[in-house]
Amino acid sequence: MTAVTDTGLRAQAIAARVAGKTLASAGTGQKNDFLMALADALGARTEEIVSTNERDVTAAAASGLEDHIIDRLRLDATGIGKIAADVRHVASLDDPVGEQIESFTRPNGLEIERVRVPIGVIGVIYESRPNVTIDIAALCLKAGNTIVLRGGREAINSNRMLAGIARDALESSGLPADAVQFIDSTDRAIVDEMLKARGLIDLLIPRGGEALITRVRDEARVPAITGGIGVCHTYIDRSADLEKAVAIVVNAKTQRPSVCNALDTLLIHERVAPVYLPPIARQLTDRGVELRCDGRSLAILEPVIGNERLRAAGDDDYGQEFLALVASVKVVDSMDEAFDHIERFGSGHSEAIVTEDEESRERFLSTVDAAAVFSNASTYFHDGAEFGLGAEVAISTDRLHARGPLGLREITTYKWVVRGDGQVRT
Repeated sequence: MTAVTDTGLRAQAIAARVAGKTLASAGTGQKNDFLMALADALGARTEEIVSTNERDVTAAAASGLEDHIIDRLRLDATGIGKIAADVRHVASLDDPVGEQIESFTRPNGLEIERVRVPIGVIGVIYESRPNVTIDIAALCLKAGNTIVLRGGREAINSNRMLAGIARDALESSGLPADAVQFIDSTDRAIVDEMLKARGLIDLLIPRGGEALITRVRDEARVPAITGGIGVCHTYIDRSADLEKAVAIVVNAKTQRPSVCNALDTLLIHERVAPVYLPPIARQLTDRGVELRCDGRSLAILEPVIGNERLRAAGDDDYGQEFLALVASVKVVDSMDEAFDHIERFGSGHSEAIVTEDEESRERFLSTVDAAAVFSNASTYFHDGAEFGLGAEVAISTDRLHARGPLGLREITTYKWVVRGDGQVRT
């Protein structure tokens, strides 16, 4: 594929829209045939994908990219197996296209129903993660949408291969390969073209860091879902179970620190902080986590942890999406103070409470404003596959039109279908 100019992007978007006319009317069985062919191809070509991905990883390391970016970039056989399993899961899900949302008959005899339909051409600008290429292809095409993909330069080889595999799977299933359009260029000017592609792209979704998301939010002239930055808190209530608190915090911070649903700030009630904070901190620091502590938590931890992995928190250590083995810590006097802190510094992504008190749990879940709120569970569960959606196009922190993991239903819209028998309006 050649580098894309303005006319190149236009041609690709038009080709996607033409393909969408066929895809929108394709039956569920044919779309599932595509998904199974895609999953099978991922398995059959695993070694080739891993080898190609290694080229991207090596180049990223040589260029000095940060560890968390390289972590997101890397694909291994286990990861590819999981991606293929997610694709098969998408195939097992109900097809949202044509689903009747509601129906009724008016007094004048008009029969009216509201049904799900594809959004159309979805453009996705994404960084680092080549798995996004397959996740988006699987979900968008099952929901009858076509896609224009612009991945980051750090994953160009991996994305090119994966997009090609998706196109091949479409053809083998009798569907148009042009339903997947991959922009095979790292020219950043193309992002600007996509932002201005009104009439060509129906919905634009950025997946990446704050700079990309902010740019899309500020400059897009097409409808866009621009949430996704994750500044995630876990609050340890005064009635929390210590064993649960340790397990949840350690998992949320260390299982995959480079993802948007990883813990960034630990809030802990002052009544339990002297007893609970040391064992939590030991588990974190033993796994390499640097803790940036307010004055009270630092006073508790320094005598028992030492200062090798501790430092005093600065003003910018709260409200920070670290994407690394770093977390900030703050002792709070009450749940209300935790609410105030989350409201001030949170991004509306994932927030959790650890508590054994039902009233506290329900108050937290109803009061905290975020795309997903958790009680006695790790924020690392905020994921389309973990929610049973098969995968996700993105996680939205917007309020319109969808919030949280964008699965099949979240990437459809609806239309009204009205059936009459000669009625006219007077």
